[in-house]
This record gives sequence, structure tokens and C-alpha cells, in this order.
Amino acid sequence: MLMAMPHTFEPQVVDAVLHHMNDDHHDDSLLIARAFGAPDAERSVMTALDGDGGTWLVTESGEQRELRVAWSQPITERPEIRREVVVLYDRACAALGIEPRPH
Repeated sequence: MLMAMPHTFEPQVVDAVLHHMNDDHHDDSLLIARAFGAPDAERSVMTALDGDGGTWLVTESGEQRELRVAWSQPITERPEIRREVVVLYDRACAALGIEPRPH
């Protein structure tokens, strides 16, 4: 059975999203990391994304590793990226018992 390759966004789209997430939403990235596989994360930097999910470089106890988090559904359009990051943020807040800020 062949697996479909995830949608690849243009490099300038990926760069813009990474810049925005790492400059303006670093706290959100940390919440996402803690909720989805790195509960002791001290730092989280988004490093990549495609149509299936995002990748963060997380630091736990001084050790770095990649953490891949899937979107709620596959995406192919730039506006869907924001929607999916918001979904991850909301799910992370729910998992950690934190009140999400309004969007």
C-alpha cells in the first residue's frame, strides 16, 4: 500500500510561519510541546511543517530532540496552517488544564 506524501508548502510560506511562531508565539510552542510528548520541555522552537503536521525542536533537561505533532487533518492551503496551529494550541491548553486566550 502506497502512503501519500504530505503536502509541501512553498519555502517562503514555511519560513514566514516559522518566523511568526518563533518570534510571536514561543509560549504557544512550549505549551504544544508539553502537551504532545515533551511534558518537561524547557524550550520549544518550531523548525518545520508540511501538510500533515509541524515539527518542533524541544529541550528537556538540557537535551534537544525533535517532536512531530500531527494536524487534526491533512492540509494543503496556507490559511489552513493558522487554523491547525490554533487547534493544536486549544488542544494543548485543554490537556494541560490551561484557559486558552481568545483567538
